[in-house]
Amino acid sequence: MSYFIFLKNLENIEGSLYKIAENESDLNNLNINKNDYKIIEDSQSNFNLVKFGNKIAIKYNNDIINYVDSTTSFLKKEELQMYIDSLKKSIKQFITNNSNHTSLNLWNDYYNQLNSLNLDSITYPLNKSLEQYFKDLGQPSFSILQLP
Repeated sequence: MSYFIFLKNLENIEGSLYKIAENESDLNNLNINKNDYKIIEDSQSNFNLVKFGNKIAIKYNNDIINYVDSTTSFLKKEELQMYIDSLKKSIKQFITNNSNHTSLNLWNDYYNQLNSLNLDSITYPLNKSLEQYFKDLGQPSFSILQLP
């Protein structure tokens, strides 16, 4: 089972999703106090839809997550570059502050993958999320919501 971590006591409030975890091991490796969050188990299918940017978990009601479809499009290279820069900033902060974390190598490798992506080789508009793009190429792909 996969896990969606919401801000606690914000039932039926849009934008309360905080993190996602693909399995219990990933959940246990998040840098959070679980008592401070509402953690809801859901299917791998729904996890993948959120991870690859095809759906957004917008809110929860009891243990039911409400999803909406998501469409991502990068009209030009500069838009994708700005998105990648924001991801790299968050990942770099994690790497710098968590030198002994069990997921350090995974996120360091993903940071390097983002760094080495040739944006000129992509046809624009890119009518999918970067995460879906990587998945379609058979490359590792992670949502920033998975970052511990």
